[in-house]
Amino acid sequence: MAEARRRPALARPTWIAARRQTAAVGRRGRAWAAPEGNLSVTLAFDPGCGPAQAALYSFVASYALYATCLAYVEDRGAVSLKWPNDVLLSGGKLAGILLESDGTGGRVQRLSIGIGVNLNTAPAAVALEPRGLAPVTLAQSIGEPVDPLEFLSFLAEHFAHQDAFFRSNGFGPLRAAWLERAARLGQTITARTGTDEVTGTFVTVDEDGQLVLETAGGRRTIAAADVFF
Repeated sequence: MAEARRRPALARPTWIAARRQTAAVGRRGRAWAAPEGNLSVTLAFDPGCGPAQAALYSFVASYALYATCLAYVEDRGAVSLKWPNDVLLSGGKLAGILLESDGTGGRVQRLSIGIGVNLNTAPAAVALEPRGLAPVTLAQSIGEPVDPLEFLSFLAEHFAHQDAFFRSNGFGPLRAAWLERAARLGQTITARTGTDEVTGTFVTVDEDGQLVLETAGGRRTIAAADVFF
């Protein structure tokens, strides 16, 4: 992501890959390290849309990751999507997504999508945030090492396909497909925002990509939060 910021003028969508990261930053500025052998990439491009539409690219990216994982994992049901930006494998955290945007006049002119995937190495348990899901690796699941650049090649292809579909058809069909693979849909989860925690039944994701929970006090719609099971 830092390298993407240093490249203000990109003529076309560009993938930037790091062999390893020692000062990576996740959601809410959390620091973490990504050793060599995992996937650490950022896609920087002009989405040609406003902030609300650009925010939906977390769903484009996570669904592209889902499709990429199916090239390696035989059991489709083992891969699920955790709102707002994680990919799970057999219930553990496999990948995370982070979006950064920049623009003027209500238009996003640069969107950077950072993606980290535990291909061969998982973070140490001490690095986990409280109540965070245990990390897993793709290599553990398939019983052999995964080549990061091969995985990136598949991911770039799937992202291009999902991006074209999203631009042509809008969020509706993507939302429906994403919900079919949503982790804990119909179950009780907790969403922690910057000000409070909300526990309720995960009902759906609405047309704006927001989490919808049915709580004891009624239905709540949440735009941004960390989710815990």
